[in-house]
Amino acid sequence: MTSPVRFALTTPLYYVNDVPHIGSAYTTMVADAIARFHRLRGEEVLLITGTDEHGQKIQRTAEAAGVDPQAHCDQIIGSFKDLWDKFNIQYDRFSRTTAPNHAKIVEAFFKKVWEKDDIYLAQQQGWYCVACEEFKEEKDLLEDHHCTIHTNKKAEWRDEENYFFRLSKYQAQLEALYGDRPDFIQPTSRRNEVINFVQQGLQDFSISRVNLDWGFPVPTDDNHTIYVWFDALLGYVTALLEADDEVDLDNALKKFWPINLHLIGKDILRFHAVYWPAMLMSAELPLPGGVFGHGFLTKNGLKMGKSLGNTIDPFALVEQYGSDALRYYFLKEIELGKDGDFNETRFVNVVNADLANDLGNLLNRTLGMLKKYCKSEIPAFDLATIPPDHPLKTLGITLGDRTIEAYDALNFTKACSQIMELVQSSNKYIDDSAPWKLFKAGEQAEVEVILFSILESVRLAAYLLSPIIPNLSNKIYLQLGFSGDFNHIAALQAIAPFEVHSRWGINWPERTLPKPEPIFVRLESPEEQS
Repeated sequence: MTSPVRFALTTPLYYVNDVPHIGSAYTTMVADAIARFHRLRGEEVLLITGTDEHGQKIQRTAEAAGVDPQAHCDQIIGSFKDLWDKFNIQYDRFSRTTAPNHAKIVEAFFKKVWEKDDIYLAQQQGWYCVACEEFKEEKDLLEDHHCTIHTNKKAEWRDEENYFFRLSKYQAQLEALYGDRPDFIQPTSRRNEVINFVQQGLQDFSISRVNLDWGFPVPTDDNHTIYVWFDALLGYVTALLEADDEVDLDNALKKFWPINLHLIGKDILRFHAVYWPAMLMSAELPLPGGVFGHGFLTKNGLKMGKSLGNTIDPFALVEQYGSDALRYYFLKEIELGKDGDFNETRFVNVVNADLANDLGNLLNRTLGMLKKYCKSEIPAFDLATIPPDHPLKTLGITLGDRTIEAYDALNFTKACSQIMELVQSSNKYIDDSAPWKLFKAGEQAEVEVILFSILESVRLAAYLLSPIIPNLSNKIYLQLGFSGDFNHIAALQAIAPFEVHSRWGINWPERTLPKPEPIFVRLESPEEQS
């Protein structure tokens, strides 16, 4: 028996200077949906998330709060894990850069790069943004040396000795990588950004800081602390270690390396698409499968910020609306790779229209007619006997392949739209065919064709949407009399193999369905709540 395909992906390791925000939740929701889709296909999946816990920003945040940096980090990571649980995110590894095993991986990697003579000591002068943990060129700063990303933060002038990584040495290799593997950076707009940046000529970047205690010392010089990116990016590697593995680089890389996908926000694209592959080239390690840089979120068309008072509290949001509604909106309505906006009224309207009205009411309505016209009984019925020109079969028969293609392309907007097209067509079909009239006319066989083809379409929609709305899909499968739990894919695979259940026209065993209940309670708009 061949082993299943392996698929590993990562979110960023989130910085713990503060509790998680809606942008972090968005990235992790997307990553979870990707992981769930690959698990649904029977693949062996590893989803890595976690926290980046070193650096001056965290040291200063802890000092301001009057606590030890480690105590600050321990407190903040609890909020990340709590939020991921509320959003029904099933990660496999939570990587912390303060973990003891991580120090050994960083040291081993540093040694490989050091032995390649790719690290050297030099003087660094320039404007430094503590919030970005990065030196900035004058042209990349706003008036009075404020950061373009953290506009309320003024960059600090630094003149200090640092260790540098010879990034410039790898310019030609990076350009060859982008040319040979055009899908390495996605979407295309992000790829173009990176290529333009690299073509301007790469500068070596500093990998250490002085006068900083919170971090790992440089193995060759304990007067210096390893700079956050040369530490944090290796958290992806540390996370690959099994619990009983001896902590060394070879063991970490033996099973799931190279990572198939790094999913990140576009603000840290350069570090993952330029610095990281160059570091791996230096260490002579295989490169990851690709980097996807998604866009930013706005609220009501405006950039979010504490100074504007328009931030979104993801804890309050998920407590109010539930995880499935939010997962559906953020993945369907925001095309991955582009900036997206959250408007609460629009969110409620979209979710009510798609999940409450189109999907939920369709199921409830059809089950109600099944009870009235068939006593809620599913007889032996072969969907293969339905002619190929049947309107739902015509759409449904290709939907599995089309949805798989969309998921593989990380196009959740397209996947959801295609699935909902079948749902909306089912609503139209039931109105056009009027089974209540056929039942009165004694056309029982035709009534059953209508009802079973709709229920099969709803089942297929629930199955294909399960990476995005697993709890709602569970409710639908339960009402249709199918076993399994989309939150426990391994058990589900045994009774609902992907090759069967991702297709329209499966065999329905004879059974009596339970009393139908609404699967999705209509959300109240902000106007209705006030």
